Amino acid sequence: MAPDKDKKYMKLALKLASKAWPHVSPDPLVGAILVKGKKIIGRGLHKKFGEPHSEHYAVKAAGKRTKGATLYITLEPCCHWGKNPPCTDLLIRSGIKRVVAAIKDPNPLVNGKGFRALKQAGINVRAGVLEKEAMRLNEFFIKHITTGLPFVILKSASTLDGKIATRTGDSRWVSGELSRHYVHELRSRIDAVMVGIGTVLKDDPLLTSRKKGKAAAVHPIRIVIDPLARTPLKAKVLGKGPETIIAVTSKAPLRKLRELERKGAQIVLAPAKKGIIDLKRLLKELGSGGICSVLIEGGGVTAARALKQKVVDKVVYFIAPKLVGGKDAPSPVEGDGIMLMKDALRLKDVSMKRMGDDIMVEGYIK
Repeated sequence: MAPDKDKKYMKLALKLASKAWPHVSPDPLVGAILVKGKKIIGRGLHKKFGEPHSEHYAVKAAGKRTKGATLYITLEPCCHWGKNPPCTDLLIRSGIKRVVAAIKDPNPLVNGKGFRALKQAGINVRAGVLEKEAMRLNEFFIKHITTGLPFVILKSASTLDGKIATRTGDSRWVSGELSRHYVHELRSRIDAVMVGIGTVLKDDPLLTSRKKGKAAAVHPIRIVIDPLARTPLKAKVLGKGPETIIAVTSKAPLRKLRELERKGAQIVLAPAKKGIIDLKRLLKELGSGGICSVLIEGGGVTAARALKQKVVDKVVYFIAPKLVGGKDAPSPVEGDGIMLMKDALRLKDVSMKRMGDDIMVEGYIK
């Protein structure tokens, strides 16, 4: 089959895979399309963590027509026992003659072994079709499975002159309605949202996803960076809703910690230096607990510390066509900043999109 046909069906598989948001974490997003001749005979989607893989659903949909078919799959088929049996065994038994995959599975339990098993069974394998798109779709999973760390997105919104609030601290709203809707969409996809104690004290955010539809009930875990446990007992992050983690240091008062625990918060004692929490070590602990992605939505201080400690993978930045002015109005990244422009952090793979009157800029830290 010609390469352009492979891309055509892989695009369909990628689109299908994306429909599993937000229920699949910490598993990858995987879609499968079975084709025989010029006809799609089966589609499969890994719908939820622990449930059957996409290959299972595609083969089941195709029934007895699988012999001689081509499978388009966004991730290398697994070849080991986990919560599900090896998908390679299923494909071999089904008589599929060709497998086209977007990327190799970075999971050490697979990592090329699935391709080898298929080739040894006489199945023709082609990998790397729409590889970049597939890697971006599964960037959370890839970072977590290869490093143990969550994928970290830093989100911010500022006016055209670089302010996130007025000099009085008023910040409602910097960005427009479409931008805020996108943020709730993002919250519905990630595992945890993180803010600093300053944001809790100033804005008292709920930090839930108010996205409508099938993801309406899916909320991220809420994480507050609070070295001295200053989170008010009436704070909205302690109310009904998703789990709340408060990261504190050894300087936090024991009595306050017990009160926060009685309110339902999980207290995590995080390593710190000069009162500043080591975010990389905290993220390592969060990753070991199954958190694959974190959205940082804190103010300028939290953003500066996350960037300085080099834990940010991606930046999502909204620019609103507003002018605030004032040398005392806060900016998206506080701290000391850099001395020379040549040392500025640069983004790669930058994309821009209109969000109503706002402009959204996305990019990856070099």
